[in-house]
Amino acid sequence: MTERRPPLLLDSIAHINDTARDRVVVSGSHGGVSAAQFVLDAPHAPRLVMFNDAGVGKDQAGIAALAMLQAAGIACACYRHDSACIGQAQDALTHGVIGHVNPAAQALGVRVGDKVAQWASHGLGHAA
Repeated sequence: MTERRPPLLLDSIAHINDTARDRVVVSGSHGGVSAAQFVLDAPHAPRLVMFNDAGVGKDQAGIAALAMLQAAGIACACYRHDSACIGQAQDALTHGVIGHVNPAAQALGVRVGDKVAQWASHGLGHAA
């Protein structure tokens, strides 16, 4: 039997730590390069991490984490900036709508248009 664990809510991905291991992480941070680096430097990888797309930005800077984390085999999705406040993980959980996904997230079944809450409570973050 598996133990269901709640999503890890982080207003800033800079606070990621070993409790993220194999969990769904909902972050209020943008999905840029620096945010991805915090995940890559974490002691243990999350099962799925979600960021604010920050309006995507020039050269898709707000969603750069998608490709960076894909290269490391980490599922990543970015919710739309107009669906939740940046810097507020609880707002992302309550109102976020996914606008971008990497192939690792797609393999889990995460799709554009899904609600963040759907995946945060999906059980992806449970321990085996």
